[in-house]
Amino acid sequence: MLITLVILILSAAFFVSGKVRSDIVALCALIGLLIFQILTPDEALSGFSNSVVIMMVGLFVVGGAIFQTGLAKMISSRILKLAGKSELRLFLLVMLVTSAIGAFVSNTGTVALMLPIVVSLAVSAGMNPGRLLMPLAFASSMGGMMTLIGTPPNLVIQNTLTGAGYAPLSFFSFLPVGIVCVVVGTLVLLPLTKWFLSKKGGNDEGSLAGKSLNQLAKEYGLSSNLFRLRVLNDSRLIGKTVIELDIRRKYGLNILEVRRGEVSQHRFLKTVTQKLASPDTTIWVGDVLYIRGDVVDVNRFAEDFLLEMMDGHTTEEAANADKSLDFYDIGIAEIVLMPSSRIINQTVKEAGFRDKFNVNVLGIRRKKEYILQDLGNERMHSGDVLLVQGTWQDIARLSKEDTDWVVLGQPLAEAAKVTLDYKAPVAAAIMILMVAMMVFDFIPVAPVTAVMIAGLLMVLTGCFRNVEAAYKTINWETIVLFAGMLPMSLALEKTGASEYISSSLVSGLGSYGPVVLMAGIYFTTSLMTMFISNTVTAVLMAPIALQSAVQIGVSPVPFLFAVTVAASMCFASPFSTPPNALVMPAGQYTFMDYIKVGLPLQIIMGVVMVFVLPLLFPF
Repeated sequence: MLITLVILILSAAFFVSGKVRSDIVALCALIGLLIFQILTPDEALSGFSNSVVIMMVGLFVVGGAIFQTGLAKMISSRILKLAGKSELRLFLLVMLVTSAIGAFVSNTGTVALMLPIVVSLAVSAGMNPGRLLMPLAFASSMGGMMTLIGTPPNLVIQNTLTGAGYAPLSFFSFLPVGIVCVVVGTLVLLPLTKWFLSKKGGNDEGSLAGKSLNQLAKEYGLSSNLFRLRVLNDSRLIGKTVIELDIRRKYGLNILEVRRGEVSQHRFLKTVTQKLASPDTTIWVGDVLYIRGDVVDVNRFAEDFLLEMMDGHTTEEAANADKSLDFYDIGIAEIVLMPSSRIINQTVKEAGFRDKFNVNVLGIRRKKEYILQDLGNERMHSGDVLLVQGTWQDIARLSKEDTDWVVLGQPLAEAAKVTLDYKAPVAAAIMILMVAMMVFDFIPVAPVTAVMIAGLLMVLTGCFRNVEAAYKTINWETIVLFAGMLPMSLALEKTGASEYISSSLVSGLGSYGPVVLMAGIYFTTSLMTMFISNTVTAVLMAPIALQSAVQIGVSPVPFLFAVTVAASMCFASPFSTPPNALVMPAGQYTFMDYIKVGLPLQIIMGVVMVFVLPLLFPF
């Protein structure tokens, strides 16, 4: 028992110091338990096959798909538009929308998604972003308390309960507790943020990121002379290639892109294929041609080949149309020509960007001048910035030719940010299916199976650009940390350490009744979470809470809920949860800001929960 406690204390010390990655600490603790033969290899590695760990992997994939398809951003931005310019309404909506998304998606992902939206809304409402960003982080943690999958500590107590032979909790068993957390949090944060955070945060939305793809498109005026033409059944260019049309010489137009919507038998499985208009691209019925040029020439071309103009017949009408260059498969980037470049003084046509790299040059920025017409014959100068268009892989390939130019930004990183918004309905349907399988008992599917099915469907239906993108959404540090620390609770139980700690708690507080004992467990967990991650704290405290309840002969459910709430509701430190740390630079907060706002909230939440939990889950 002594060795187990020493390993536990050393692990906690390393977790607190933060000098060693948490997953490495967990693996070192695991190896320590193996070396001293406290656990057998099968027992030590049982965490990696635990259904909770597998469920967490699946949930990372499902959450990643919800972001990749733009579903979460679409929902949150539309709801937040309801706030208008009212500070109170904006504050309340941020709390409600964030907690609602946090119920189904990891709190870190929720904050990463909502942060730019909230900053943008605060700036447009003339409100200080600092007043909203800390509540945003706290609301994501509160929302996690609403469902079984909302936060890892919820899965930990479910695992502890079922492991001890008790009936499992349902998907929405946590909902009443989560609602109380959100209500208490909103009521307490409303005055606290006004008193302490009103002058915090001065970032505008532009300072949070570099030049976005849409900003580039706007800067070069790509949409102002961009027209869309649809190929009809009787169009005269069906089956012809781009080179046969000779559109540049005859009409002075450029075909930038051919978009082909491929719809399977089920409309939810729709895919969008984007092709650069290469000379050998063949045009088919239903294709949409993205063409740049003068509106008169575009109209003439459309009439000659019987094409449907999808935008207005004048430049003004077209500018107001709902059209833009999307970047699913095709992207844009800027490249700067080096003084030593071999292509200086060559024309764009002579440089052969199309032949050598399969990219189009859409514009040239020369000092403050933008050159957009007759680019093929334009001679390039040292220091010119070229806007190029091509597939993301071809643009990334340009960065290897670093002797002639430098690619600004990271094309593949930009590609990863592009949302596949036409897949949002698919992601929504899969998420609803997953929740339905977990909520309704008449569907004979275990929660872990439901999550695995949902994760696989997200990949198979194309909600990710590729399988690698799905793997990248998994936070392996969290998974290894969790799987590595789960056997620690087994070691504590096996050596009698958890029984010893729980006996100490029971002998000290048990005589005062179950409420006082539960309060002791709650505030011990709350204190530990200020220094150790909430997942690790829950893994360590859950078996102790269970033993304590068993020793005094009461239901362990309220005790385990005390552990998960205390582990998740940690607001007094920027380092206790990833969301707290995420908003710190954007809100320009100091450590004392978390003490002023988070500590009172953490204490009030604890006091409320000590009285509410026995009412919701009787002893």
